[in-house]
Amino acid sequence: QVRLVESGGGLVQAGGSLRLSCAASGSIFSNPAMGWYRQAPGNQRELVATITGGGTTHYADSVKGRFTISRDNVKNTVYLQMNSLKPEDTAVYYCWALMGYSYWGQGTQVTVSS
Repeated sequence: QVRLVESGGGLVQAGGSLRLSCAASGSIFSNPAMGWYRQAPGNQRELVATITGGGTTHYADSVKGRFTISRDNVKNTVYLQMNSLKPEDTAVYYCWALMGYSYWGQGTQVTVSS
């Protein structure tokens, strides 16, 4: 059983910053690939950023230069630092981990007001 628990969402004004955290627990592989996806109302879930166990990162074009993904392999935790937030970043953000199967967190709401 794998559990992903997100935290750090909230309401912020445009131009502000938030930091999301996702802690993995349970029967987890050593240093799995992890990442963040988001889903806005009426839209499909989309990739935001991923990071491999070795630290290689990948970002959606829409967040490059504004968001930074990182991880702490000792704590089995992945982070998403979001700066210069825009109203279009408003969505539910989901933590993801790949360990044979894709595992998902319950989601955390991020709302950016204009």
